[in-house]
Amino acid sequence: MNRPRIALIGTGGTIASLGDGPFDVQDYGRHGRIMDAAALLAHWPAVAEVAEVTPLPFRAIPSTALGPPEWLELAARVREAAAAGFEGIVVAHGTATLEETAWFLALACPVEAGLVLVGAQRPSSALSSDAGQNLADACRVAGDPGSRGLGALVVMNGEVQAARDVTKTHTARLHTFRTPDYGVLGHAEADGVHWHRRPVRPVGGFDVAGLPALPRVDIVPCYAGADGAAVAAFLAAGARGLVLAGFAPSGATPALAEALRAAPVPVVAATRAAAGPAFRTTRTEAAGWINAGTLRPAKARILLMLALATAMDPREAFARY
Repeated sequence: MNRPRIALIGTGGTIASLGDGPFDVQDYGRHGRIMDAAALLAHWPAVAEVAEVTPLPFRAIPSTALGPPEWLELAARVREAAAAGFEGIVVAHGTATLEETAWFLALACPVEAGLVLVGAQRPSSALSSDAGQNLADACRVAGDPGSRGLGALVVMNGEVQAARDVTKTHTARLHTFRTPDYGVLGHAEADGVHWHRRPVRPVGGFDVAGLPALPRVDIVPCYAGADGAAVAAFLAAGARGLVLAGFAPSGATPALAEALRAAPVPVVAATRAAAGPAFRTTRTEAAGWINAGTLRPAKARILLMLALATAMDPREAFARY
């Protein structure tokens, strides 16, 4: 079998974690035992049967500790791996922020190689760990020609998902990563990688090379009785943009809407609902808010950050992506 050359960038997370024993599947993080990329490969030697994998060190931390500064570093690492000629690049990542990192890389790292993010719901030490199978599947997908041009993908539980649309839907089950509105792009089956559809939204378009930081953008939660306190606090902290996690299908309480209308920064209206788009209404249009469409609040935040960082008009960015 012709094995593809894959670069594995380890960032830590559950997939690289080790607990007390085979049944420690919830509180394993208390130990802080997280393997780097090389140790992860050594723990799952069967992965070498499907790909020629080269480990590239990056981090060995929970994904709760990954954010915009680390995304910029990771993007540079991905570009380096792509320039080295690997056929595919796999980023092993914790599931807490995996969908956010994936969406950032989809926008900021348009590489020729297949780019896949992978995690696990159970640590590598667990009796029923999904880490080894997920890692092998991610390498197979990254090395498959069908992954080219799709931006960053997420592979878990045998399913291939687009970074833009996938979200974590369950705290514990193995089928946690889903695309509620559109479904999977393909499956990693025993007899190969099978593709079913391709996303139509573009990827890439944001050059972050050399950027020292990303602008601050905050998410404003909406709930019954919400006022403008969060808006005032975020603006005082230096927010250059705000994302409303609004009621379904969109909108806010009168007090919160008033505070957002008065904010001197771009405001994106998203919905806190698990699926479906934020609706354009006469009220949101009159307020001057940018519509997030089907982007969930956390991903709308990333797109707004990148638009502000690269001087792209935010309305154009949301219309395009």
